[in-house]
Amino acid sequence: MQLRAQPAAVVAFATWLTGLAVFGAATPASALPSFADQTGLACSACHAGGFGPQLTQTGRDFKIAGYTARSNPKALPLAMMAVGSTTHTSKAQEEAPTDYSRTNNNTALDELSLFLAGGLGQHLGAFVQGTYSGAEHHSSWDNVDLRAVSSSFRLGGSEVRLGLDVNNSPTVQDPWNTLPVWSFPFTQSDLVPTPGTGALLSEGLAQTVTGASAYAWINSNLYAEFGLYRQNSESFLHSMGVDTDGANTLRGSAPYWRLAYQGSGGANSFHVGAFGLSGNIYPEGDRSTGQSDRYTDIGIDASIQRSMNGNALAFNARLVRETQNLAASEALGDATNASGRLTEFVGSGSYFWHNTYGGTVGLFRTTGTGDELRYADNRTNKPNSSGYTLELNWTPFADGGRSFSPYVNLRVGLQYTGYTRFDGARTDYDGNGRNASDNNTTRLYTWLAF
Repeated sequence: MQLRAQPAAVVAFATWLTGLAVFGAATPASALPSFADQTGLACSACHAGGFGPQLTQTGRDFKIAGYTARSNPKALPLAMMAVGSTTHTSKAQEEAPTDYSRTNNNTALDELSLFLAGGLGQHLGAFVQGTYSGAEHHSSWDNVDLRAVSSSFRLGGSEVRLGLDVNNSPTVQDPWNTLPVWSFPFTQSDLVPTPGTGALLSEGLAQTVTGASAYAWINSNLYAEFGLYRQNSESFLHSMGVDTDGANTLRGSAPYWRLAYQGSGGANSFHVGAFGLSGNIYPEGDRSTGQSDRYTDIGIDASIQRSMNGNALAFNARLVRETQNLAASEALGDATNASGRLTEFVGSGSYFWHNTYGGTVGLFRTTGTGDELRYADNRTNKPNSSGYTLELNWTPFADGGRSFSPYVNLRVGLQYTGYTRFDGARTDYDGNGRNASDNNTTRLYTWLAF
């Protein structure tokens, strides 16, 4: 979804976020997004590789417990994050991706974020992010995750913690780094070409809906969650800086569910899980036919983390199968087929040396039913895309021990994304001679949290 700078919306968003900041500052328990100051722990205690958002078992427990653990009652509730990068694609794009960029070789402030996050007492917690995009020159609300949690209690011989969660993007609440919001690559640029098709669960509803869910965490092993999402009103989204023109709109409620089992031994852990989301969508918000498209996503995922003498290995993967009923799109003349399928795979493997130097290999692949109208902008009329992302990074302050830690953390990274297939084909995918490899991108980034 494209977002645009709207002065009135920016003012409304700033007023809203300032109000949250005042509320947070007025509460006796406050926090910051890295949570290091709040908990007294180094970033490496909760984040694999010493920098977010990839969580360790300690970090996952902290999130599930509602961000409430603390050792420093005077911790400030606010923090900021800035990500800037320089990008180069193998071949320049046909048009500049935004009004403020070039067709190639862009240097930009990718995002500047303000956070209010942490525990409010023993049972309430929040992670609230507002972001300015340097690519689009606009401000908007970003990830929001509000929690109410019980204390742990015994039930039938099991230790149980219950929670309620309110958020604005399916999977933002998830504690594992396999689902879309927090999966690798953890930072990207909006100024480079990316495939045009993804599953509904892959942030298709991000920042346009509000959902509420209930979850249970049993014996620190079994996680179960069920929730419902509803579309936010256009007036509310505009006040949050979101442009809804031409955007898909959710009809009614969209149920979301999540099951996962986590096992651990010492500093090692693994998990296996399943998840799903189903929603009726008005394509581009068009209600004229009285019909909607229905998307049902069901997936499985898994992760492994292993610690070895201060070094760490981490593997994450998910597979999503989407079933599409395209009644509205067919009636509007935007789809040839009344139904379709999409399969999406995302996986990554990382190695971190002493939480300072890291390397990650990521793979992605999307395949689906062809359609002459839905995918008319590519030669094969198919959504198929595949490729890989390689990253090397350096995190010099991960373990603290410096006078400015934990108040500042830094990561510098070099990414390379290569495409073996892009929007349907390996060669001449657009019918104008552009190949998938023409979109291969090199990106040098700096990620600062303070």
